[in-house]
Amino acid sequence: MNDTNAKAGLGPSGQGDVHRVLIVGGGVAGLDLAGTLAGHKELDVALVDLATAHVWKPMLHSIAAGTHDVARVGVPYLAQARQHGFLYHPGRATAVDLDARCVTVDAFDRDGLTLLPERHLPYDTLVLAVGSEANDFGVPGVADHARHIDTLHEAVAYRDATAPRLVQAAQAGRPHRVAIVGGGATGVQFAAELLQIADTVDDFGIDGARAAMQVTLLDKGDRLLAAFPPPVSAAARERLEQLGVTVRLNVDVARAEADALILKNGEEIAADFIVWAAGVRASPLAASLDALERGPASRIVIDAHCRTSRPEIFALGDCAALTPDEADTPLPPTAQVAFRQAVYLGRHLPAMIAGRSVPDFRYRDAGALVSLADYDAYGALGDFGFFKGGIKNGFFRGRLAQAGHALLYRRHQARLHGAPRAAGLWLSDVVTARTRPIEKLE
Repeated sequence: MNDTNAKAGLGPSGQGDVHRVLIVGGGVAGLDLAGTLAGHKELDVALVDLATAHVWKPMLHSIAAGTHDVARVGVPYLAQARQHGFLYHPGRATAVDLDARCVTVDAFDRDGLTLLPERHLPYDTLVLAVGSEANDFGVPGVADHARHIDTLHEAVAYRDATAPRLVQAAQAGRPHRVAIVGGGATGVQFAAELLQIADTVDDFGIDGARAAMQVTLLDKGDRLLAAFPPPVSAAARERLEQLGVTVRLNVDVARAEADALILKNGEEIAADFIVWAAGVRASPLAASLDALERGPASRIVIDAHCRTSRPEIFALGDCAALTPDEADTPLPPTAQVAFRQAVYLGRHLPAMIAGRSVPDFRYRDAGALVSLADYDAYGALGDFGFFKGGIKNGFFRGRLAQAGHALLYRRHQARLHGAPRAAGLWLSDVVTARTRPIEKLE
């Protein structure tokens, strides 16, 4: 293998006889793990991701709606690599050679220029944190006519496509129709964010934006937020309908067309934009690894040490399927699970590489939070701490839930940057929100 080609990347590289850890995927789990492991001198840590900046995935829907600015919430991978001491490889990981223990990363292009060629990156230990993508369940037309918000690129593309059209619709006095398929947290939160950006446009003097914005939220189940307790589902639906969202439950989409959704009962729902948030499946790279045991939605089966059927390969987050001993189904593909697996591997992977025994990964549900933009928020109590075995199905709402939702993001920032810098970023965001609200429309 060409040594120069193998090491092409950005940031510091290891020296001497060290163990090479290659992390594929710079999401909430992968980037956290890279920063933690880079503190071990015996490890040469590298991270692969197609994007140049990390964005906390639960924030993608607000970027797509335009209520958050990418420049303020993005974390450049190169800056993190230099700060923490790992190597960053920009590009898309396309294949894994299990026998040669190397990952193929395609050429990295920007503005028509090839900045880095295709590379073959060797590893001693591989960590797959490649996340998930939208699952269209084979519904005809979805691939061609529906938009997804799984990546920063997709979120920005949606924002750039829809914001001018909302203004045009408001000026022309016609509706701007958005149909969202999927009543989980992503669909519910995105619906609220769209209404908030319409309110913001109105506040800046473009009258009629709020009246023009027509959002329809569809789900084939009998309630929104099926992973939450029923009282949360009912409260969220009531609030969305009060805000003007049309909620349609127990409906099944037969196909998507350029300007409409066709339901299986023959009904047609007109839409200028269709957003598909009805489910997830493992990323193409994870789905391509036939030699690894896989579970539902092509997620890679892992054991209680986050290890796959190949001892040198680990997986975590949305692409991994871990079924606890006491459960019948894998843990859900949520940011909370991914984060806790990253913390576990950050603490115990060096010992496992050294051949020492470590405790099993144990997951305790800390509850869940969902925010309806600035309008409302809901929290479901988990099975954690003094709540364990107690009021698991309880919930709370309002300012306390909004504060809890915000603190999740601030905790993520503290993990990446350290508490002092995270506090500074928080203060900066508060000041900016009060002095430059126009950023929400940029």
